[in-house]
Amino acid sequence: MGFPKPDEAAPHYFSYINRISGDNIVEVLESQLRDVASLLSGVSEEKSLHRYAPEKWSIRQVLSHVNDTERVFAFRALWFGRGFSDPLPSFDQNVSATAARANEYSWGDRVREFQKIREATLAFFRNLPDAAWARSGFASGNSVTVNALSYTIAGHVAHHIAILQQRYL
Repeated sequence: MGFPKPDEAAPHYFSYINRISGDNIVEVLESQLRDVASLLSGVSEEKSLHRYAPEKWSIRQVLSHVNDTERVFAFRALWFGRGFSDPLPSFDQNVSATAARANEYSWGDRVREFQKIREATLAFFRNLPDAAWARSGFASGNSVTVNALSYTIAGHVAHHIAILQQRYL
């Protein structure tokens, strides 16, 4: 499919999508798995509880959010890619973050969780039939293609890794 066209997703998704260059999203997702896992492995258990401001999430909470969001976007891609047409609801990141209780689980567990989720995401996209990439549906009240969702997954991770590097590490 290549880089998503403007009509493949709502404009706000392009704040993530535009962080990605290249037309082979599977290669991007693979390189992120290596690069992000390497970066995260350098964060200590103690440092993973760091917040750059009192009201902000800890590093552990940020990674938990990244993990949950990848699950949600990958499920949306599965749903629409397999031909289901029922619209999917919104995802409230704050509800998810509160319920996850990320700071109660080890940093190592969160990092391994990221790796396993990404491996599952990659397995899905590697085995997605060509016709499925162009399928679309409604999520959070917006039309989105499976292709755009794949780029959104990668762009969302890129967004949060940039924040971690700039504000936390």
